[in-house]
Amino acid sequence: MHKPIIAIDGPAGAGKSTVAKTVADRLGYLYIDTGAMYRAIAWKVSQADIPVSDTKSIVSLAMRTQVKLAIIDGEQRVFADEEDVTVQIRSREVTAAASPVSAIPGVRKRLVELQRSMTDQGGVVMEGRDIGTVVFPNAEVKVFLTASAQQRANRRVQQMKEMGIEADTEQIAAEMRDRDLRDSSRADAPLVQAPDAVLIDTDHLSIEQVVDKIIHIHDQSISEVGKK
Repeated sequence: MHKPIIAIDGPAGAGKSTVAKTVADRLGYLYIDTGAMYRAIAWKVSQADIPVSDTKSIVSLAMRTQVKLAIIDGEQRVFADEEDVTVQIRSREVTAAASPVSAIPGVRKRLVELQRSMTDQGGVVMEGRDIGTVVFPNAEVKVFLTASAQQRANRRVQQMKEMGIEADTEQIAAEMRDRDLRDSSRADAPLVQAPDAVLIDTDHLSIEQVVDKIIHIHDQSISEVGKK
């Protein structure tokens, strides 16, 4: 039986990564963190001292860069040209560069190709900002996670603290609002909810509650396919 693709979209800090990982674990599916892939390119751009306005050089760099995801000791690690950049891509510098870099059409084209190549057999949980609208518009399960900017900032600061990175909650919240505006208003693959995606507000839900909702949507999809 064909296993579905689960597309989880939403703004930064809505809990997509944690939820997607947990859903994948429970279903035995492959988890693909597309945001980490864009961050890896942004990290390469930063290391090469390329201005984010130099789109031609950034696209050229993206085309040369190999981005890979691997599970090591139960944790997903992110590699850019064989270098483990899992921690580096969560720095504030990379975070600031990730949005403008990911908005470059040539960069998106390159990474969408890589993402699609990872899902040939189905049974994938992929999260990002345009998975259900652009990368996999025919995904069998689509979910759009959202939360208030303040709640998302609280989560991001906690995540950064756990990685040994200090951050100010109010500043992070302001940066998230700015990023929401950039991501939702960009011309190429903007952050929008797919018409057939299920909206889940995570403000007052635990991770397990959100995961349970997505598993239920997944099971309903499997059941409906079986009836056809």
